[in-house]
Amino acid sequence: MLKNSLNKIFGLFILLLMPFQVFGQQDSISVNNSATAVKELKVQLDEIFNDPNFSGSTWGVLVKSLTSGEILYKRNENKLFVPASVLKLFTTASSLLLLGPEYKYNTEIYTDGKIIDGKLNGNLIIKGKGDPTFSSRFYKECTEVFEMWADSLLAKGIKVIDGDIIGDDNLFDSNGLGKGWSWDYEGKWFAAPTSALSFNDNCVDINVQPTSLDMPAFLEIIPQTKYVDIINNVKTVKPGFNDKIKIFRGRGKNLITVFGGIKNELFPITKHVSVDSPTLYLLTVMSEVFEKKGIVIAGNVTDFSGDIKEDNYDGFIKLFEYKSTSLKNIIREVNKNSNNFCSEQLLKTLGLELFGFGNIENGVKSITDLLNIMGINSRNMVIADGSGLSRLNLLTPRQIVNLLSYMYKSNEFKNFYESLPIAGIDGTLADRMNYSGTENNVRAKSGSIESVNSIAGYIQTADDEPLVFTVIVNNFLVPNSLANYIEDMVCVRLANFSRN
Repeated sequence: MLKNSLNKIFGLFILLLMPFQVFGQQDSISVNNSATAVKELKVQLDEIFNDPNFSGSTWGVLVKSLTSGEILYKRNENKLFVPASVLKLFTTASSLLLLGPEYKYNTEIYTDGKIIDGKLNGNLIIKGKGDPTFSSRFYKECTEVFEMWADSLLAKGIKVIDGDIIGDDNLFDSNGLGKGWSWDYEGKWFAAPTSALSFNDNCVDINVQPTSLDMPAFLEIIPQTKYVDIINNVKTVKPGFNDKIKIFRGRGKNLITVFGGIKNELFPITKHVSVDSPTLYLLTVMSEVFEKKGIVIAGNVTDFSGDIKEDNYDGFIKLFEYKSTSLKNIIREVNKNSNNFCSEQLLKTLGLELFGFGNIENGVKSITDLLNIMGINSRNMVIADGSGLSRLNLLTPRQIVNLLSYMYKSNEFKNFYESLPIAGIDGTLADRMNYSGTENNVRAKSGSIESVNSIAGYIQTADDEPLVFTVIVNNFLVPNSLANYIEDMVCVRLANFSRN
């Protein structure tokens, strides 16, 4: 059935690429012609969505003209769906509108002691506010920021820290994982925990390189750190043998087991795994960088116990502070690459900036209060996290289209639009919709978790009419690639739609 369905859709795809005049459109523009074109569009989209492979599934669709406001197609547009990563549109749009595109994270470095003869007689205190950018996604090397901090300390004459390195992460809560996340997500790179002090997406990267046949593979950890322990159970194998590499990290531990096989003629493979206790991870790697720079650390790395209030810092000396790149660049990383970690950090940042404390509840309230101002009823939805990884999230296609329509008219549309993946060009759509009409046209956020697939964004028709669209499917059992293919064909049809 799957093969027949693909053949059927491919045949329809060929028709979609043909000029619309095939369906009897006249050259003159008229209301009747437009109505006929929309009717034909609905017939073709119905045929696509009625694919028998999705007979037990539910499609939610809404397509609207941004010029006239006309609804060109709708299907279950007011039903609630699990949206997957399309939810990131709500997190990023709210962040742009509430924080502004030039918002920057500010990490402050204090001491409770004094500098005497090249020695810091006291503790070094790192006060975090949720900066998610200390990674190779934003810098050439993931430890580049720590090297700059070491240089700042050396410039102040500090060569010895005669105390501890302490991390203050109390502006965020300690619940690192999102609401409704599957228990077996722990350890997965795409479900890294949040923290007010974070580093390298709170993950370590493991490069696996083949060696001699039947011998253990060579593992390289990035960053090189003593914070995690690695058990290497990967062997170099011949092609055709078990050559899949898997990673396991136990709950609440930083003992990582890598097992499986790697082909002896294969290039190195990079795997990623999240860590436990992100604050200690950052402090450990940072202290290791300091020591390589020649700074002696007499004490230990430790997390502040208990709450620290602003007045606690009155007796501290601020050595320096460090500002991140602009929010618009972080938004771009979130939407282009569907970065779950950064989006969860943004959610808690909203809670911190608007309500004084970074947790999911305050972050969600920031978003829902804004949605109500937009005219989107937040009582008829569920936002459980910032990334869409939770299956507790529930949105309607109409709500998503309404958000996108609002952003289209807002002052932040340029930054928002430019953050979205471009079909056939970059981000999560780099390998999708590289067809005539859709390539370099569709700007959209895609998403998928098990039995959920979605896409939402903007598209220009053959008449250069701007459209906004949302397509979601829940509860399917066929390969995810078929859901992608159907969504792509819908976008092809919309891109080649003409009222003339």
